[in-house]
Amino acid sequence: MSYPIFCRSIYMERVWGGRSLESKLGRGLPPGQIIGESWDLADRPGARSAIETGPYSGRTLRQAISRHAESIMGPDYPPDYPFPILVKWLDCRETLSLQVHPPSAVARQLGGEPKTEMWYMVDVDPGAELMAGLKAGVTREQFEAALLRDELEPLIHTVSVAAGDALFVPSGRLHAIGRGNVILEIQQNSDTTYRVYDWGRVGLDGMPRPVHVDEALQSIDFFDFEPDPQKNARCGSLLADCEAFRIRKEGFACGEILRYPANSPPVLISVVSGTIRVRGSETRDYPRGTNLLLPYDGDFQVSGDRDAEILVTDRFSRVS
Repeated sequence: MSYPIFCRSIYMERVWGGRSLESKLGRGLPPGQIIGESWDLADRPGARSAIETGPYSGRTLRQAISRHAESIMGPDYPPDYPFPILVKWLDCRETLSLQVHPPSAVARQLGGEPKTEMWYMVDVDPGAELMAGLKAGVTREQFEAALLRDELEPLIHTVSVAAGDALFVPSGRLHAIGRGNVILEIQQNSDTTYRVYDWGRVGLDGMPRPVHVDEALQSIDFFDFEPDPQKNARCGSLLADCEAFRIRKEGFACGEILRYPANSPPVLISVVSGTIRVRGSETRDYPRGTNLLLPYDGDFQVSGDRDAEILVTDRFSRVS
């Protein structure tokens, strides 16, 4: 049976969040909460996506994979292996902390998980920025000295962004998302973040949020200078290609139909503009903001409005 997997969103309160996912993506958010993240495909302890469509409806993504790994992920996928990708929407009403995710070798030493991710800017306020990497020539010694003086910001590479821009953020890259960005984040299944600096902010509980300076200094790539986003990424663009996943942007302006035959590796479809139509065992339309998993055993055709654009994530089901 060819049914895409669509899951109920898991909403996360964040001190830097807001309510923009209501107006930008048409979401019905929990009342009275500051929502910073919507986890749309998640397989983590305490945050397991519940499937709402198709034959696996009523099960979590973890339960479905544990019982039907071959049908969903392919014949070589271990049933007890977590779904390897976490897909989120971020509503950044305030600037996030200056942070880093550990590379694999460092993560093992520190008891964390590596986390490489890609950001796609879906809605951006005028003047919105990203911080990523160091300014050219900054040394670790200069960084540590500035950290002690609370003067880090002049050393961080900062860029203006617009809707349609994309930035690849490998593990080890120092980064912070500036205020005024609504972002689709596609990442490894990890929740390990080491905060370097948090702008003197307190959390939702009114207490200062913890920072992890020692762990961060072990994780930062101090030779990562001035990475720039891919500006106004066109349909057909490759946005990320790494060991953990590949991400491409596709569109339908010329009536394109994308085909995903049965017994081919699973793919993720993220609708970043317009409305798409997925044909399988049934035909259904999905609006901007939707994230879908097309399973291994399904046979699908994807088309869309002329203004529809999607991100296609694949090559994540390989198990080393």
